[in-house]
Amino acid sequence: MDGVQKDIVARLQQDILRLQGQRPANDPLAGKVELGPVLDAFPQQVFPTGAVHEYISGSPAATAATSGFIASILGSLMQNGGSCVWIGPEKIIFPPGLKAFGIEPDRVLFIHLKKEKDICWAMETALQVEGLAGVVSELPDLNFTVSRRLQLAVEKSGVTGFVLRQQPRKLHPTACVGRWQISSLASYHPDEMPGIGFPCWNVELQKIRGGKPGSWQLVWMDGHFLALPDTSLISSQTLLRKIG
Repeated sequence: MDGVQKDIVARLQQDILRLQGQRPANDPLAGKVELGPVLDAFPQQVFPTGAVHEYISGSPAATAATSGFIASILGSLMQNGGSCVWIGPEKIIFPPGLKAFGIEPDRVLFIHLKKEKDICWAMETALQVEGLAGVVSELPDLNFTVSRRLQLAVEKSGVTGFVLRQQPRKLHPTACVGRWQISSLASYHPDEMPGIGFPCWNVELQKIRGGKPGSWQLVWMDGHFLALPDTSLISSQTLLRKIG
């Protein structure tokens, strides 16, 4: 394949991404989200920005884990001083805790609304504001019509949307680019020191448009996601060093 043919194929790939509701890889935010081995699941190994992602949560513990995971992605998108909006019916986020993911709390606008229709309206409106790094909404149910409106909004503005679905009643097909399910794992410390280590998650990417779904165990260290090492192997090596 010569240079002209490669250019044509590259342009076609970019056009396909746009038709699928994803921003091309040359977008200024592309590549900022360091998701470690999960990047291989995405088209062109780049986390889809300017798109809507849905996260399924079946319990309060899973909701807390999912909130932390989303915050870590937002921290990457807000590296250059961007702001985001977090919409939900109640306070589930401890703002000072966001600093662990590189987010200054005063860069987040929290909006509390009780009715689902108000949350939908607020998210769609916020997603139309160009310049925001991201918009998160806590919305249990999401049908195809609403998700399509959200997707159309981000395709115009380039904002990335996150729908945190706590204990949804039904899982309908949606227009979201990806569907995730996150659960927490025991924290990790490379030297097996006592106390709280680095946060860890079991990450399931159940659906990703144009990509490959999969499951990973990740640890958040120094602003990056890494594959969680085999702790049983580490324990064995540590024991052998102590015996030796």
